[in-house]
Amino acid sequence: MPKNDPQPDRRLLQLCLAGIAAITLWRIALLPFSTAELFVDEAQYWFWGQELDWGYYSKPPLIGWLLRLSTTIGTDSPFWIHVPLAIIHAGTALLVMATGRQLLGARVGSLAGLAFATLPGVALASLLVSTDTPMLFFFALALLAFVKLGKKPSTAWAVAMGAAIGLGLMSKYAMIYFPVSAALCAFLLPSARISWRDAGIAAVVALIVISPNIWWNLSNDLTTLQHTADNADYRGLQLEFGKLLEFWGGQFAVSGPVLFAAFLVALRTASRRPETAFLALMALPTLVIVSVQAVLSGANANWAAAGHIAAVLLGMSLLVRFPAWLKASFAVNGVLCIALPVLVIFADSLRIGSGNLLMDRYIGMRAVSERAATIAEREGLDTLVSENRAILADFFYTLKGSDLALYSEPPEGFPKHHYAQSHPLPREGGEVLYISKKAKPPARCAEAEPIETWEATEGFFVGTLGAFRLPRSCWFDE
Repeated sequence: MPKNDPQPDRRLLQLCLAGIAAITLWRIALLPFSTAELFVDEAQYWFWGQELDWGYYSKPPLIGWLLRLSTTIGTDSPFWIHVPLAIIHAGTALLVMATGRQLLGARVGSLAGLAFATLPGVALASLLVSTDTPMLFFFALALLAFVKLGKKPSTAWAVAMGAAIGLGLMSKYAMIYFPVSAALCAFLLPSARISWRDAGIAAVVALIVISPNIWWNLSNDLTTLQHTADNADYRGLQLEFGKLLEFWGGQFAVSGPVLFAAFLVALRTASRRPETAFLALMALPTLVIVSVQAVLSGANANWAAAGHIAAVLLGMSLLVRFPAWLKASFAVNGVLCIALPVLVIFADSLRIGSGNLLMDRYIGMRAVSERAATIAEREGLDTLVSENRAILADFFYTLKGSDLALYSEPPEGFPKHHYAQSHPLPREGGEVLYISKKAKPPARCAEAEPIETWEATEGFFVGTLGAFRLPRSCWFDE
């Protein structure tokens, strides 16, 4: 490990810590001015927090618990729903910094922590509610524990690694990439091998932490696992290399073009040092596995988020040797880091030319819910129903505290979403107000005519929406 002059290293550490704090405060300070509404997933995660459980339809439970804690401390406003994400990313940056200082020296580690805080993907994720955010925190904690255990056996660090793996899995199942990558490191690198005792402790602790979610899945027809498998969407062998290129383009967007390019270049010589070989092996399995998924049926850029913890560290180990490129990386990522929190302030007006809103997916949901409530009141109905997950997600958020009963269209077969699983329309009761996109009635009442239709001209629900006054016999035999 290189020897560093402690004075400059201390100043750099202080500067990087101040940078992480300033970035985090910038993100939090601008949140109250955001005009963006809750996206479908965000509203759903908030709703999970209202009904605490050990698991949910599409994800493990920790994101719901997190939002329940935050909104209990504050309110159900978008600010309190979003604020913990920025704080968690700051914590992840500090863990990345600590790991880098252990592996690569004080200078590289400090800069890597600041670099993580400024990643375009982190800047965007700090403004959204994503299960990646807590998962990445626990991935970084598990990585730090793994590095510590490689240096010296420790019961405390073994427990920490196991708890981090378990809590990461309780955040998002993509945390499974950590034990896969760690096992590969231990197999190929003697320096990455920890004692069997510590590995056993970590495995037991991880299993204990994740066991309630396993039990929940077994009690609910393996719902979350089945949904995760459905997302993989394998339909025979169809190689789509265009989607692979799209996925890899997304990786440059996540970490920034300069930093991710540095990571790829650093891979060429990573095997020369055990520290860089370790980081390469902690990053590559995730990227390779998701690349295969991309070729077979497509993959979102964030599906490989777990690989970017080690990628940032490895990329920074190269960039510190090229000051001009290091400055370029921070300049590009820094501009995006500052700009993105500003953009959400203008979510309801920012557009390219005369086209739709640039952030259309975050606008227009509330208007649909409020119009549906107005129609229900006019018609003397107390029950709203829809089959659309996005409509239902906003119903439950925007209309919270109202006297309206909110339900999903009852499913036929395996439910399509959380609301169909947990809040299907019951058989008992009177007529309902059914809200649908494209003004389309339920299949069993295909001849029904809407009592009102309207056009959403911009935002998430662009197109025709319809309201139908329907008897429950549309879904149940009388």
